[in-house]
Formats: sequence, C-alpha cells, structure tokens
Amino acid sequence: MNPKVILISIDGMRPDGVLQCGNPYVQELMQIGSYTLDAQTVYPSVTMPCHTSMFHGVSPERHGMLSSKHLLPIDAVPGIMEQVRAANKAAAMFYNWEPLRKISQPGSLNHAFFIDAYVEEYTDNVVTQRALECVQQYHPDFVFLYMLETDDKGGHNCGWMTPTYLHYLHNAINNVKKVQETIGDEYIIIVTADHGGHDCTHGTTMPEDMTIPMFFLGEPFQPGKELHGVSILDLAPTIAKILHLDTPSEWEGNPLV
Repeated sequence: MNPKVILISIDGMRPDGVLQCGNPYVQELMQIGSYTLDAQTVYPSVTMPCHTSMFHGVSPERHGMLSSKHLLPIDAVPGIMEQVRAANKAAAMFYNWEPLRKISQPGSLNHAFFIDAYVEEYTDNVVTQRALECVQQYHPDFVFLYMLETDDKGGHNCGWMTPTYLHYLHNAINNVKKVQETIGDEYIIIVTADHGGHDCTHGTTMPEDMTIPMFFLGEPFQPGKELHGVSILDLAPTIAKILHLDTPSEWEGNPLV
C-alpha cells in the first residue's frame, strides 16, 4: 500500500494558543501522534515566505519570497507539488487565501479548490469539507489543506490570544479532528502553523512570531513522542521521504522519519 499524506496548515497558530483554546482534542493529538510545541519557522515570519519555505525546502533568502505582497513565481527550487507530479503521483490543494496558489507551478495539481475567506464566514470548514470529499472520491497521494481564519479573523482583527483568536483556533482544531476521524486510516496527517503572532501582527523574530506547533499522526511517527529542534524546513524532506519522492539537493531541512 502506497503511503499518502495530508498536510494541514493553520495560519497563525501559536503553541500556547493550541493549549489554551479549550479544545479537548489537542490532548488527544499529543497522545496519538508525535508533536512539538517549539518548532521554528523562518524569518520573515509572514504567510507567503513561510509557506514557500515549507513547500520548497529553502529559506526566504534563497527563494526570494520576502513578503506576502512580493509574489514572485518560484521555479528555481522544486517544491513538494512538483516532486509529487514528477513521481507520477496525484496532488490536491484546498485553500481560502488566493496568493497561496503561487506555492506550486501550473500543472502540478490534479485537484484544487479555493474560496475567499474575506467574503464568507467559516470558510475553514468549507475547505475542510471539500478536501474530505476529494479524498473520498479520488484518493490523491498528497493533499494540502490550508485554513486562514485563525490568523486573519482572529489574530489580525482582534489580536493573538484574544477570545476571538482562540475561538477560531478551536474551530480549526475541530476540523483537524474531522480529518483524522474521516481519513486517518488512509493518510498520514501532518498539522503545522506557518508562523505565530503577537498583538495584531507578526513578521518579527520575536518568539511569539517564530515558534510554532506541529503534530504528526500515523506511521512511522511514535504516539506520545515530543520532538525538539524541529524547523519548518524539515516538512518538505519529511513528506518526500514518506511518499518516496526524490529530494532535491537544494532543500535545507532534514526528514523527521
């Protein structure tokens, strides 16, 4: 049986937010999978640079995406989506922030769905449901599910660690639970943030911005094991190793399996 991976990114998720959002599933996540509460993202700790590093395995200094407004096409370093395609496997992406389409090259995706988080409430739930429908119908090898509302409607609108922020984070964790209960037998599930945040912003080298949680569910990850020294740059090589993809020599991180 070929392994499959779903990568879930909850934008702006802080480790202390996860612990304080009041969702009891957080404790279950730490029991059924490996986890870290002190992983480090890249600087600048901003959505597009962080996701580009997450997918292309190199720091912003190398990929050149230095802000969420500086949207250069990334073609110098192959990313996860391109490696999936090169291996004749299928990739899918479900997201509610339009600029993220830049993390993969045209033609890399077999399935994609976008809904604008700024025109509708609880689009995190919508993209989660569409991802699950796709998985149940097509069973792609790699799925990327991105949720924006913790960052935008919670952090930027009201402030990190406010009741509104924690509310949206609680809802995002509910969506992770739904994914695990629905497709956890078929997919290895990796849950991460791109960055944290403080006050109503992020992008600095402050620990509140740079420190992120991650959860890893399914073989070969050990249940209940706490990981340390993890970087967002480790995600691409980890996914590549699980899916038996070629790992570009340019990638800077290390596989966690």
